[in-house]
Amino acid sequence: MISREQMDKNQVWIYVATLIIAAGVGVWLPEFSSNLDGFISFVLAVLMYGMFTQIPFFRLKDAFRNRKFIYALLLTNYLAVPLIVWGLVRFLPGDPALLLGVLLVLLTPCIDYVIVFTHLGLGDEKLILTSTPLLFVSQMLLLPLYLWLFMGDQASGIVSAGPFAEAFISLIIIPLMFALLTQWWSKHKPQGERALHAAAWLPVPFMALTLFLIVASQIAKLYGSLEYVGQVIPLYAAYMIITPVAARLVSALFRLDARAGRALIFSAGTRNSLVVLPSALALPETLRGVVSAVIVTQTMIELIGELFYIRFVPHVLMRER
Repeated sequence: MISREQMDKNQVWIYVATLIIAAGVGVWLPEFSSNLDGFISFVLAVLMYGMFTQIPFFRLKDAFRNRKFIYALLLTNYLAVPLIVWGLVRFLPGDPALLLGVLLVLLTPCIDYVIVFTHLGLGDEKLILTSTPLLFVSQMLLLPLYLWLFMGDQASGIVSAGPFAEAFISLIIIPLMFALLTQWWSKHKPQGERALHAAAWLPVPFMALTLFLIVASQIAKLYGSLEYVGQVIPLYAAYMIITPVAARLVSALFRLDARAGRALIFSAGTRNSLVVLPSALALPETLRGVVSAVIVTQTMIELIGELFYIRFVPHVLMRER
């Protein structure tokens, strides 16, 4: 039987295999696949619960001990990245759905599998892990502001608060509450400790299942939105090339050590597509197809890019001093 350590070590290849299988299922069984998107929110909620149980919320003060990293993390994700995104979207046509999809996915830093890739890229995954609550809260507060800055009144005209609030509660607040209860239970009862240990098995299989559901159910929409997909692929590739360099400069500015600098680079390059997709699926029908296709495209480009990151970042861009 495979151990959790073996599963964690090989999870990138599990995700790659899942994407290939999901693409095949989505193409060859379109009627079956089109019904899978109804399961995305539930599976994603379980994934978030599993991820949240591994975050030391009751030691949250540890996240603020390395203040230089926190300042660098916030500066990179909420100043450098928005400036990069602003420059990149200048090359897009003015289609609201296209712009909204790109902004939703690129302006929200990842809070789940970025931990995995940071570890594989020889970065300090503990810094990312303890910073996750801060990233999670800050992006939910700042995203409406950034959408307004980038799209103006147009954003309020096409994005209603209801679906986003519903997604936030079901995908973040409820899993978070259950995770906090599990952590509290583990500190007081042996059964709780066993439950916390069992929850540690959830992230990898449910990450794979989430990717499968997303790609299988949405890949047909990519075919229906090839014009838009073709426009965003170069933009996403440019994003993954530019942001590591920007994060490396911020790392030098704050004099971060190599492992903290790598963590900063992975945070800048990895986006929160899994969490924003259900919100995109809650948009009006006229927008849903294009926005979800744009977000799914970013997921696929990003996973390919991360395979390069885990080699390039520690051995070229951020080597040990």
